[in-house]
Amino acid sequence: MTIVLHGRMVVPGSVAGEALVSHEPISGWGGIDPARGVIIEPRHELYGVCFAGKILVFPSAKGSSGWSGFFQTTRLSGTAPSGLVIGRLSAKSALGAVVTRVPAITDLDADPCAVIATGDWVVLANSTVEVTKQ
Repeated sequence: MTIVLHGRMVVPGSVAGEALVSHEPISGWGGIDPARGVIIEPRHELYGVCFAGKILVFPSAKGSSGWSGFFQTTRLSGTAPSGLVIGRLSAKSALGAVVTRVPAITDLDADPCAVIATGDWVVLANSTVEVTKQ
């Protein structure tokens, strides 16, 4: 089954890959290890999980403006997600998407964290997210 969501591109581009879904906001400042591309926030549902090369789906960013700096470091380290699907855009998550330089989309016509599951195949292109359920 394939589902198509429509939204707004934050960073243009096209990418396809496996989804990694967080139902909790992600803290960039102290919540991720940019050298390994791993979530290290102890009480986070994805604690210890690597997001490198995945399409990271999350509701929002939390923490300080350092969020964007940590995600920029993932790009420089080669551990960045391949794409971002952001439920609710904030200045932190927008800047993080821009400095990470991966395709990113937000303002979807449905909650991406409710529609997309970890392991689904996702294609981001032309303001759409095409989800093939696994």
